[in-house]
Amino acid sequence: MIESAGVTDIGRRRQLNEDAMFVDDESGLYVVADGMGGHNAGEVASKLAVETVSNFVRRSGDDEEITWPYGVDPSISINANRLRTAIMLANKRVWKEADNREDYTGMGTTIVAGLVEDDNITLCGAGDSRAYRLRGDALDQITTDDSWVQVALTEGLLQADEAENHPMKNIITKAVGAKQNIELTVYEEGLEDGDVYLLCTDGLHGMVAEAEILEILKGKTDDLEQIVQSLVAAANDKGGKDNITAVVFRYRK
Repeated sequence: MIESAGVTDIGRRRQLNEDAMFVDDESGLYVVADGMGGHNAGEVASKLAVETVSNFVRRSGDDEEITWPYGVDPSISINANRLRTAIMLANKRVWKEADNREDYTGMGTTIVAGLVEDDNITLCGAGDSRAYRLRGDALDQITTDDSWVQVALTEGLLQADEAENHPMKNIITKAVGAKQNIELTVYEEGLEDGDVYLLCTDGLHGMVAEAEILEILKGKTDDLEQIVQSLVAAANDKGGKDNITAVVFRYRK
């Protein structure tokens, strides 16, 4: 059984909320996106991406004769192929919209999505929106940021404490719609009873330390609605410099 809650908030500094989310326990799909671009283009990009991903995941679950525009990778599960294809289609759609309208030039969006079926989860993303897993007392970041800072950390050019407040920490190296094609990493793992997953934009993880996120997720309440509201409140209490989106879902056997 899956239960979930999600919230998106404009924060305290922005005039527009360019984040988008999708939460659906029936299909087991959860998506968070953080748009970027001039004027309202970021809002357009995130909404297009979330809409495209949710539509393809739904259709690929219902229609056995569906066309796979990018082929099927036999080395990963069918759900991994569904999610990967959905995000690749979202990339194509956002790219085409940006190419067709001058006021949308340069728009794009981060994305992170989770697809749950039975006792397995598939995760995929682009940019610096993240997926975390709380299992027992341990909070682990499952996805890897597509960002300049992450590359520098991987190559040993930065230490973790330097990355925290680095002036280039918000520069991402991959986004849906930024290029005509996109390469994606898919994560698959088994679920354990009581696992909690958090999908969030950098408006949350860029403002609230992981230790505090862990404390909120493990807090005195099991009410997921209260938990997501507490996460947003924590980001706003730190200044709310960006839009904030958090989706939390829990697996029970």
